[in-house]
Amino acid sequence: MTTAVPRARRPLPRWREYGRPRELVVRYLLLLLVLGLTVGPLLWQLLASLKSTGEDVFGADATLLPRHPTLRAYREVFEQVPVATYIRNSLTVVVLSITSQLVFSTTAGYMLSKPGWKGRRAVWVVLVASMMFPFESIMVSLFLSIRDLGLVDSLAGVWLPGFVGAINVLLMRGAFLAVPREIEDSAMLDGAGEWQRFRYLYLPSAWGAIMVVVINTFISAWDDFLWPLIVLRSEKHMTLTLGLSRLQSSSFGYDQRVVMAGSVISVIPVLVLFVITQRWFYKGVSAGAVKL
Repeated sequence: MTTAVPRARRPLPRWREYGRPRELVVRYLLLLLVLGLTVGPLLWQLLASLKSTGEDVFGADATLLPRHPTLRAYREVFEQVPVATYIRNSLTVVVLSITSQLVFSTTAGYMLSKPGWKGRRAVWVVLVASMMFPFESIMVSLFLSIRDLGLVDSLAGVWLPGFVGAINVLLMRGAFLAVPREIEDSAMLDGAGEWQRFRYLYLPSAWGAIMVVVINTFISAWDDFLWPLIVLRSEKHMTLTLGLSRLQSSSFGYDQRVVMAGSVISVIPVLVLFVITQRWFYKGVSAGAVKL
């Protein structure tokens, strides 16, 4: 008596591996909704900045797509305000912030990831607790400190309050904790000192988290508006976001298209940086989330 050989099951189509058709439709609709909420305003600003003088930006007669696209608004931005000076000031603050954040967050995160020293838990609790207070609750005391240091109306006064962030320290701590202890023990047996282990073992393994610190610091320093508004006085020291806000004043003949163009100019560097470093950013987020 012969036994029937069971037929091999046909593999599921590629699209069936991700769920049923109804689930896929709901999933993609939610993704499109999130995409519209996040990218929609920026796309609308870009299209509005390309409209000519005779086209309405708001109102019943306004259209989404420009009928006669033009770069007139962008030319007027550079003619009305010293954009190059604003960009240079913003880049100065960004470079100072990234440098200090990398130096202090990596070294502090490394020390917090090392067991055996007194006060480690207390420092960790203080860092976590400091994240509970919003900036608005301490900005008056920060301004008084900056004023006493004589740093009002200076780029150093803009940079100093953000020279290191608790979230970046905790992120680097989590990335360093993910390094296996056995690898460090092997390096110690080979005669590697503390600095050598930090430089050649821990930093390369936390490259993704380092990129997260760089991106977060760049975005926060580049887009900061409230603190530069409080500290800066003269136009030659204004950052890009603060300087472009002057386009909304009546002294420049308020034009909605010019304001939209200024907003697009300020967000372009952030988008370029994120597109270039997004691969390391996502890896760093997952690595830094371990053992926080």
